[in-house]
Amino acid sequence: MPLPLTSPSGPDAPGHVRIVGLGASAGGLEVLGQFLSHVPAASGLAYVIVQHLDPTHKAMLAELLQRGCNLPVRVAAEGMAVEPDVVYVIPPNAELTVASDRLHLGTPAQPRGLRLPIDVLFSSLARDQGERAIGVVLSGMGSDGTLGLQPFASRRGLTLPQRREAALFDPMPRAALAPGAVDIVALPAELPARILRITASQLPAPPPAAALSADDAHHDPHPLTTILAMLRERSKHDLSLYKPSTLKRRIDRRVAVHGLESVAEYEQFLQRNPQELDLLFKEMLIGVTSFFRDPPVWQALQDTVLPALLARTAPGTQLRAWVVGCSTGEEAYSLAIAFREAMDTLPDPKAFTLQIFATDLSKDAIAFARKGHYPARIANDIAPERLARFFGAEGDGYTVDKSLRAVVLFAQHDVILDPPFTRLDLLSCRNVLIYFNAALQRRLVPLFHYSLRAQGVLLLGGSETVGRSLALFTPLDPGARLYQRSGQPLQLDTLYFPVHRHFPSRSLAQEPHVSPSSPPNPANLQAMAEQMLLQQFSPPAVLVNDSGDIVYISGRTGQYLEPAAGKANWNIHVMARPGLRTQIAAALRQTLQDKRPVELHGLRLEHDPRRTVDVTVQWIDEPKPLTGMVMIVFRDAAELPASGVRRRRAARTVDPSASDELVRLQEEIRVLRQEMRSSEEELQAANEELQSTNEELQSANEELTTSKEEAQSMNEELQTINNELNSKLDDLALAQSDMQNLLNSTDIATLFLDNALNVRRYTEQVTRIIHLREGDIGRPLSDLASTLVYPELNADARETLRTLAVSEKQIATTDGHWFSVRIMPYRTVANVIQGVVITLVDITVAKELESRLRSA
Repeated sequence: MPLPLTSPSGPDAPGHVRIVGLGASAGGLEVLGQFLSHVPAASGLAYVIVQHLDPTHKAMLAELLQRGCNLPVRVAAEGMAVEPDVVYVIPPNAELTVASDRLHLGTPAQPRGLRLPIDVLFSSLARDQGERAIGVVLSGMGSDGTLGLQPFASRRGLTLPQRREAALFDPMPRAALAPGAVDIVALPAELPARILRITASQLPAPPPAAALSADDAHHDPHPLTTILAMLRERSKHDLSLYKPSTLKRRIDRRVAVHGLESVAEYEQFLQRNPQELDLLFKEMLIGVTSFFRDPPVWQALQDTVLPALLARTAPGTQLRAWVVGCSTGEEAYSLAIAFREAMDTLPDPKAFTLQIFATDLSKDAIAFARKGHYPARIANDIAPERLARFFGAEGDGYTVDKSLRAVVLFAQHDVILDPPFTRLDLLSCRNVLIYFNAALQRRLVPLFHYSLRAQGVLLLGGSETVGRSLALFTPLDPGARLYQRSGQPLQLDTLYFPVHRHFPSRSLAQEPHVSPSSPPNPANLQAMAEQMLLQQFSPPAVLVNDSGDIVYISGRTGQYLEPAAGKANWNIHVMARPGLRTQIAAALRQTLQDKRPVELHGLRLEHDPRRTVDVTVQWIDEPKPLTGMVMIVFRDAAELPASGVRRRRAARTVDPSASDELVRLQEEIRVLRQEMRSSEEELQAANEELQSTNEELQSANEELTTSKEEAQSMNEELQTINNELNSKLDDLALAQSDMQNLLNSTDIATLFLDNALNVRRYTEQVTRIIHLREGDIGRPLSDLASTLVYPELNADARETLRTLAVSEKQIATTDGHWFSVRIMPYRTVANVIQGVVITLVDITVAKELESRLRSA
């Protein structure tokens, strides 16, 4: 059933009017008329229009719009209350904002030149209306309105630029479309119906128990789950751990945009139109950012955090930072500027190098950030000295300086699925966690701890905290959400390390994850009893990784392992006692290579000759979290009697060649030879890999060289074309100079008019007859004053333009002169009529001679 085109104020709170902001510039009068002519008299909405107006002239915008509008049109005044079904227009030389359903006028920050009144209106509208805000961008030059629409994205407002093809001047609609965060693109005449259809469908939300309609329940009891599965299959990114309310709001927006009645219908729509999944995914990833957003946070960062960080960092160290969810790059560049300014305060600013990793899930946002080109309005957020140092004016905006761009590396990255960047000095994750549910937040905060170096700094958004992980971070500035990594060791069982780069077949929300704070189940007596038996009666053992680092110790291992002197080193190759070290190293290597257990029997301990040890080195395949590790188990063998020991010692004194010491040394030599052969094989394999890598790098270098040559060739072609164009421009300038000199040398007053009889060009001699100046180009002929006694001049010119017949008359002037006025059509080289040419030849002398002759 189609929705009505009128929208009562039912969804809105009483007394709170829903406002539509409209921005237009050049060519805006026509499209504004098209828009308002299709607004019904009882739409229930208020319309606030901002257009670029001359600040020194009285505006006629309200009167012009009233002619084709069904609603009353009023000029905005300070403190005026906004009423539904009324159109308000901005007065000249003012900035218009909305607050608490009232209009407020302000003085423009710039008296002349660049003004952005549409951005000012949209920004205030987003703050005041929130998700009920509606912004429309129509025809106009420049990019005013684009920055103002960005807050709509975070507040879930509705953004509607007109179609570029229908705009007389399309730069403003094109700039609004560039960030990819618009909801509807349509013709100006179609936009009112689309707006009213959406506002009519946004009824108050039902209670949670009845959130799904009967159609939803019949089709799928959980359409949101199905939609997320389709998104996961299409985009290879999992959104199941986002907050359900956030997901539901954004899906509801797409439901309203397409005029559907339920989420279940939208699910069916997605199945028929898979390309809509791409738009929905972009809807989920809308980012809002700006340079030096929340200035107090940046002030705290530069005043205390960065100086302290630089003070405890050794010179020559590379400073590393990671900006999570960088959106279009403003925050990453702001951080780079803050680091640069902090390093400038040091005696040797070049003692440190800087690398910033900026990542985001949105491919479009990363592409925009890599370009480093931002609109001119960023001058409102960046101090002039910073703008001059770190940016360069280019085209209609500013480009990041190359030295600053070189320290920021942008990459598309999923913080949920991709491994994190590590060894960081600073990690900025602002206003990202607020979109994740509590379970995902508990996973990410320990991961941030793992990524930071000792005493590294974590920066969160204003509404974010470290939650239950207070032991992992020390607050530096709670108000600015600045935290320092504490020395608390991170428990491995609390760390959720992303390893799902090849996307999992099921949602992350479905993966089992036991919170480290979850208490054990006291009813599980069997598991507790088995754990106690393992601790009391199992043999001593250690769990090592493939490098030999000990990650877990079970039982008493002091007889077999001892700490080495010097810096603490928990590696089995260092801690094993001398009688066991070589054999365990060889067995560990063989186990890692063959993935089969190795048994060592009768190993003798040097500090206790009577004791022998059996060692089992076991590769672990199950359970999955331990796959790839090795368990080393120690078992004591039977002790030799004291007499046997004495006989062995005596035998060693009588016949050393037959002693056990010699046997042990020979065994160690055999093991060392075996290890040497294994090392040689590994080195050979590594050498082959390096050779292969070298060949790949050579191939890549050749491709880059070819690309460079192609680019150089293209550059040469462009230079050739540029030289040709410059030559043509020089020829045109010379031809124009010749024409100007020719016209002036004839001493004939000449006036060129276009098809509307507006002044196109004139010679200097005309100014003595018709009062013209440079500012009169484009003015109608009928508005010009002259000394000619020729009231039919405008009519004769129009007749010549109609009939293409030449008109020639002798006309007197008010100061006693006579001129031969000739009017003829203006023909182009293509024989196209584009106006008329009026020549005025002074015939005063001839007229005086004629008068004397008649008198004689």
